[in-house]
Amino acid sequence: MTFTKDDIISALKKVFDPEIPVNIWDMGLIYDIAINDDSVVIKMTFTSPTCPMMEEILHQVKDVVQSVVGDLRVQVDLVWEPAWDLSRMSDAARIELDLTNSGW
Repeated sequence: MTFTKDDIISALKKVFDPEIPVNIWDMGLIYDIAINDDSVVIKMTFTSPTCPMMEEILHQVKDVVQSVVGDLRVQVDLVWEPAWDLSRMSDAARIELDLTNSGW
C-alpha cells in the first residue's frame, strides 16, 4: 500500500456540500474509514436525509478516495446511525459557520 488513512482524509477534505462552506471531514460526516487488503470502505452520513446534493457528494467521495487508493475497490456506505449532530463538527468548522457560541 502506498497510501495512508491520512492521505484519504486529505482527499476527503476536498469534498464540499455546495450549500455549506466546510468540507465533509470537518463537518463530521465521515464516521469510519476501513482499509482492507482489497478495498476501502467509507461510512458516512449527511446532516439531513433530504440533502438535495446527496448523490453528487457520494460520487465525489468515491472519486476522490479512488484517486488515492488506485486499483482497490472503494465502497461508500451511507449510514444514519448514529444520527449526525453539531458535536461531530471540528472546531474549525464551528468557527467557519459561526457556531462558536452554540454551547458545543
